[in-house]
Amino acid sequence: MTISLVLTVIADDQPGIVEQVAAVVSDHQGNWLESRMAHMAGKFAGIVRVGVSEQDSVALISALAELRERGILVNAESSDAAAELATERTTQDLQLSLVGNDRPGIVREVSTALARIHVNVLEFTSSCDSAEMSAVPLFRAQALLRIPNGMELDDVQATVEALSDDLMVELGSL
Repeated sequence: MTISLVLTVIADDQPGIVEQVAAVVSDHQGNWLESRMAHMAGKFAGIVRVGVSEQDSVALISALAELRERGILVNAESSDAAAELATERTTQDLQLSLVGNDRPGIVREVSTALARIHVNVLEFTSSCDSAEMSAVPLFRAQALLRIPNGMELDDVQATVEALSDDLMVELGSL
């Protein structure tokens, strides 16, 4: 039986990190199914979903742990693909774009408001940069959200917009 493992990877950024993780996965008959990776503040971070037979999974997890000796920290967790599939049938995904004046706690405010109405954040990217004319720090975020079937986009938008008068919110169906 094939299982899914979700790996989190973090290391000081350097060439060859992905290659080393991929080699261990391949050497243990794992199949690299999907991933998201990024460089930030001198660190490399990634999340990877791997398919592997149950019998090969123990050796794979052990070999991934040995990458620590090379400065690559890998954590492996089993995932429940069947539960994920069932959830996808009873939900709708949408894209969220936010722009507003930056302030401490803005990510917490947005994530709390979304959690309160049972919206799941699937992906989230954010940045802070200066506004073109005023140099005021602007918070920008993009998110992939999963909302329960039957929830109206207007309800999600109103919930996020209620956080601040300066927050511009765009929602779109996928």
